[in-house]
Amino acid sequence: MDNSAYYENFLTNNLKINYVDKMAPFEITTKSEEETLQWARTFAKTLKIGDAIAFYGNLGAGKTLITRGICQALNYSGTVCSPTYTILHEYPNDPPIFHLDLYRLESNSDLEEVGLSHCLESNGITLIEWAERLENRIGITHTVHIEILNDNYRKIIVQEKNPEQP
Repeated sequence: MDNSAYYENFLTNNLKINYVDKMAPFEITTKSEEETLQWARTFAKTLKIGDAIAFYGNLGAGKTLITRGICQALNYSGTVCSPTYTILHEYPNDPPIFHLDLYRLESNSDLEEVGLSHCLESNGITLIEWAERLENRIGITHTVHIEILNDNYRKIIVQEKNPEQP
């Protein structure tokens, strides 16, 4: 079995095991950029229309890389880059993918101006980088915390949450 098939099998089985209790956190350590990307593709298979994923992590942790993997798994073939200056990229896809980067926003910014409620209420999937800037987390269905362990290793903790609660 080649490495990508091994990792997909391993990650898919781990996701199934840990998602028995959907509210329990799932933790994995990836050992390379490729392994992180593969994990993201596998994680994307658990998502459904209306999901909103909030990403947390330092600069360079891999938020955009994971977003790219999710988009690839959802069959989006265009370029995926962080919308740091535009704040929102809407990727034409089925389902539509909304990619937000809140890094440049002040904590008290009006997120309605950037279209957050439109994204959360759409029939798409919303991916939010720098979710630390969100004061109200209603509508978020998953949190993904990424910790840099060294140049290649990342600890990723995913938790599914009730979107009705902040």
